[in-house]
This record gives sequence, C-alpha cells and structure tokens, in this order.
Amino acid sequence: MATPQRPLHPGAATQPPEALLQPPIATERIYDGSIVRLRVSEYQRDRGLVVRREVLDHHGAVVVVPIEDDHILMVRQPREAVQEVMLELPAGKLDFDGEEPGQAARRELAEEVGREAGRWTYLGGFYTAPAMITEFIHLFVAGDLRPTDVAPIAEEEIEVVPVPLSQLPSLIDRVRDAKTLVGLLRVARALGI
Repeated sequence: MATPQRPLHPGAATQPPEALLQPPIATERIYDGSIVRLRVSEYQRDRGLVVRREVLDHHGAVVVVPIEDDHILMVRQPREAVQEVMLELPAGKLDFDGEEPGQAARRELAEEVGREAGRWTYLGGFYTAPAMITEFIHLFVAGDLRPTDVAPIAEEEIEVVPVPLSQLPSLIDRVRDAKTLVGLLRVARALGI
C-alpha cells in the first residue's frame, strides 16, 4: 500500500497559493535523515530558464497556542542549533508523511505542557523558509485545558512558563522564534489585542 503523501499545498481554505509552479525536471538526492531530506532539484520556468535549488524536504510541523486562565502556556527549552535557551510556543514535527496535524498538536500539547484540550481552533499555517525548505507549520489554539498524565520527554528539558494575555504585546517583542511570533501575532489579532 502506498504511503499517504503530505498535501502539496496545505493550509486553511483562506490561504490558497498565489500561483502554482511545475514540479522539478531533475532531482538528485543528497541526504536522507530522520527529520529532513536534502535534494538538489532543477526547475524550468515558464520562459524556459532552468534554475537549480538546494531543497530540504520536511514532513511539516504544528505549533499550539494553549490558553489557560487568561494565560498563554509558553515553554522554555534549549535549542542547540542556535546555542540558546528559547521561550516558545509548544510545537513539534509531524512524525511521518500523512500524519494528521490535529493529532500531532494533541501529542505536543500533552508532551510539552502536560495538558489536553477540550476546544481546538485551526488558524491556518505558514511555510518557515520557502526558498529552501518545504516545512509547513499548522497553527492551532487550544482552550478548555485540563491536566493529562502524559510524561514529558526528559531530553527536551522543557519548563512551562505561563504568561498573562495582558502581557502579549511585550511578549511579542521578546520572542526570537518565528513560529512563536506568527502564532502570537495571529492570536493577538483574533483576540483583538
């Protein structure tokens, strides 16, 4: 049986692509890792020009804005790639092509902040760096939270940091992580803050 593939153009119905491009005319696989795969692909543009691009293929991810008692539950965790401890929204990768983003969001909320939600709202999604990576992040708001008994993943060393919604504007100014920034800005707009 064929493995289900990630939708080529994911996102909310309100987010259609501006236009679609043709698939690559040639591709060389360079590296296949557990999270990303690197390829070099050639694309032919409408006027005949052939361009060569290095592309990281990624299954995609989710980011969750958990709201509990007028607070956003943020997470503080080490990010070795940039050698910083960062304050972020709970998030995680889709574990396989075709994983349902809502299921991944439920898993990440439980693992990272020890909660499950009675109410979910999908706020669309976004590409992280579309010039070089296919990662598309789905954005959810989780409400009506209650504790869960899912054990945190020890190696992640996550600290849950509740931030009052009243501090959302200053929190947006502090954040250095793009997915968190997009999530907070969309929630601020949705809440009229």
